[in-house]
Amino acid sequence: ADPIPLPRLGHGGMGGTQSLALPLGKGPHHVGCTDVMVGRTRQGLFFRLFYPCVPQAGAERPLWIPRYEYCGGLADFAHRSRRWCAPLLSVTIGSCRVPVSWNGPLKPSSSGYPLIIFSHGLGAFRTLYSSICSELASWGFAVAALEHRDHSASATYFCAAEAGREEWIPYQQVPQGQKEFYFRNKQVHQRAEECVRALRLFEDIRSSKSVPNALHQDFDLSVLKDSVDLTKVAVMGHSFGGVTAVLALVKEPGFRCAVALDAWMFPMENALYPEVPKPVLFINTEKFQTPESVAKMKRLSSRNSQTKIITILGSVHLSQTDFTFLTGKLVSRIFGARGTLDPYKGLDITSQAALAFLQRHLNLQEEFSRWDNLLEGVGDSVVPEAPFCRSNL
Repeated sequence: ADPIPLPRLGHGGMGGTQSLALPLGKGPHHVGCTDVMVGRTRQGLFFRLFYPCVPQAGAERPLWIPRYEYCGGLADFAHRSRRWCAPLLSVTIGSCRVPVSWNGPLKPSSSGYPLIIFSHGLGAFRTLYSSICSELASWGFAVAALEHRDHSASATYFCAAEAGREEWIPYQQVPQGQKEFYFRNKQVHQRAEECVRALRLFEDIRSSKSVPNALHQDFDLSVLKDSVDLTKVAVMGHSFGGVTAVLALVKEPGFRCAVALDAWMFPMENALYPEVPKPVLFINTEKFQTPESVAKMKRLSSRNSQTKIITILGSVHLSQTDFTFLTGKLVSRIFGARGTLDPYKGLDITSQAALAFLQRHLNLQEEFSRWDNLLEGVGDSVVPEAPFCRSNL
């Protein structure tokens, strides 16, 4: 039961130039980003931080796929041969860049930016949700997109104590003979704990503790001290990251709400559903969910009238990742990344619904309530709840 359906590659027509056209954020702020790695063991943390920045002419744009190793991990995840798939991905998408300022100077905020901790899906990593993360940052959020170390990322690494030595953590399938639920349940708990540790890290920065970045970026984390409002923190994620966000609400009272994009609800144990104390916004795609998964979401919405479930029509599971913005046949062939809905419109619906929900539950003084109708599933290409669909799960 692989949560991300992967089509078999057919013969013929492998051509088609790839280009990544990630949209610029539509909000009032320019967006900067930096990578943060804390600690020298796998118990540390690794994330990409997106934040409102001061625009600078000629700012560098970061690579979308940060290292070649991630191409190998994507090949493993997609059950393809590393030998041909990794170099092919590297050649076709390896030079794509994200339209944000790398290590750009933080735009100071007297009131502090609300914080979102973002959890990626199975086989993904910290950069594959750059479109939604930079969109939210453009509206005045700090967004920390984690790279999980539970073997669910297509690849990740930490910098061990010896100078410059990297230790890589590969993607891992469910071990033969092991029940998938037990394997995934252990992972989802580790992931939710990493979300909590990310919040602790921002608390350390706020209390002026020194937080050394193992990656030696030209970005001083202490500038965040007075510019992030830790009374306004949400957790968000896609697929495996969606259920991670729900579980993080159980573990950490500092998270005031969760936004779950096409959540894969399978890994969380039933006993914890009554423990979810805060509202969740479930934004589903049309082609992924099963009745079992939706029934679990409804257990939460029946207990909390502020928990909402909506579905975006014409979308598929990967519509909520950056893959949907890749033009060209190759990656669509490997990952099946496109629905029928225009990807820019899909991103608008997702971000506007999330912003309306975050305004409501983080008590923001913004104009995001103009999108409140989306939370009821009212609008073009959205419906309330989850229409039954045959899924690939």
